[in-house]
Amino acid sequence: MKCFKAMFLGFVFAVSIVPQASLAADKEEAFAYLEIQPPQQTSTGNKIEVVEMFWYGCPHCYRFEPHIKAWEKQLPEDVEFVRMPAVFNAKWAFHARVFYTAEVLGVLDKVHGPIFDAIHKQRKRLDDLDEVTDFLAAHGVDKDEFTSTFQSFAVNSKVSWAQRQTRAYGIDGVPALVVQGKYRTSASMAGGHEQALDVVDALIAKERK
Repeated sequence: MKCFKAMFLGFVFAVSIVPQASLAADKEEAFAYLEIQPPQQTSTGNKIEVVEMFWYGCPHCYRFEPHIKAWEKQLPEDVEFVRMPAVFNAKWAFHARVFYTAEVLGVLDKVHGPIFDAIHKQRKRLDDLDEVTDFLAAHGVDKDEFTSTFQSFAVNSKVSWAQRQTRAYGIDGVPALVVQGKYRTSASMAGGHEQALDVVDALIAKERK
């Protein structure tokens, strides 16, 4: 249930030591998750952070989307959900740049779903800037504004951060879920989409303690 990409093909990561992840399981709750070593810094202040690592081109991420959206609507106030595009190579980096450009422009909520639909329902590639700007223009996004923001410092910084975190979390496939920078799970580890979210809920409760 993952979209796999070779870690060292096509896109060169900054030199660093790959963190080791140790398998942990709570048999009573049938948990399946990895402990991330070392734990990673979060960006949500006092709230418990849940990060979804995804790729627009991944069919499993697309099928997971309805589950994660329904789960997000019921989040308690002390939890914050963050989407983060995984970056394994240049194609994934391009889609990450599309995601973060939309975020910087404040249109992500409007175009996130349509981008997924375009790739997986309409069979568009959306891996070329002209194609992306034409597509988003149909959804009310200004072409010139999108193009100028696409290579901005803000977007470059966000893509670089996502690239580093892909390695730091030990991501080897998507979709994956990271709780408080300490734990990682996925549908393939937990046995299904809903099961993965059950693991996340239990890990949130663990963090509250």
